[in-house]
Amino acid sequence: MPQSKLSIKVLVFCAMCIALATVTGMVKLFRFPTGGSITLASTLFATLPGYFFGPIPGLISGIAYGLLHAFINPFILTPLQAIIDYGFAFAAYGLSGFFCQKKKGLLIGYLVSSIARWFFAFLSGWIYFGEYAWEGWGTIAYSAVYNLIYIGGEVVIVLLVLSIPAVEHSIQKIKEAAVSKS
Repeated sequence: MPQSKLSIKVLVFCAMCIALATVTGMVKLFRFPTGGSITLASTLFATLPGYFFGPIPGLISGIAYGLLHAFINPFILTPLQAIIDYGFAFAAYGLSGFFCQKKKGLLIGYLVSSIARWFFAFLSGWIYFGEYAWEGWGTIAYSAVYNLIYIGGEVVIVLLVLSIPAVEHSIQKIKEAAVSKS
């Protein structure tokens, strides 16, 4: 059962997930020249608060992670672009909370969260970063493909990590500890 209130225990687990997402996000397996990177599965850790505790703690954690990301590595053109790139795009990881009680909830929640993250990155790219479009590409196609490459690359890595039975088992054990009443 997801936690409905933000207890100290919930806050500590969410803070640990944000810290792990931030640290693994600094390990860039590939950095794209005009923004975006494939990291050491940082998005998996960003998805865990929602998966552990439901959508509200997940969305709040996602926003906190986005604000931290904006503070550490900002690329802000306008306030609305910052809200899309650092608010909505990172809050999207909290959507995993809607699947926290489903069979294969982490996998489904991660995929839904990643698709939503891609949508907001695409939207920002289309509106604000069209000048970087590859020669012969329209801004919509460019933004769709560019963001799919780095977000999709990250998704592939996380899916490979989640396919390791020991990882899935460990995450389930951590979730049990996180949601236990003691």
